[in-house]
Amino acid sequence: MQTIIDIVAPLPEAKWVVFYSLGPGADGGIYYVAHPIKQMSHHLSMLAYDMNGEPVSYGHGAPLRLRNELQHGFRHVKWLRGIEFVAHYRELGSGYGGCNEDNEFFGRHQTI
Repeated sequence: MQTIIDIVAPLPEAKWVVFYSLGPGADGGIYYVAHPIKQMSHHLSMLAYDMNGEPVSYGHGAPLRLRNELQHGFRHVKWLRGIEFVAHYRELGSGYGGCNEDNEFFGRHQTI
């Protein structure tokens, strides 16, 4: 993800990266999750297009899947369709930072 951040050069006020999926959200709308931009600079945060030397399968999120090993697996967005850099996630959906959080609040500070 650091390469994407370097290419995009987000504005200084961008503190969150929002990942949008081709798959539907719980409410039938667009599935999305917001991650802190600082986590996206971590070497274990990546966009995966292959796994074990083979293209990622549909079941694993093909054609592109987010992997952020600093977060729970349900926040690793599959079937990526778009990425957006934003100042804050509160203006997206219900303002809780993701499709799951908007529909069933989990909290921002879960331990792994």
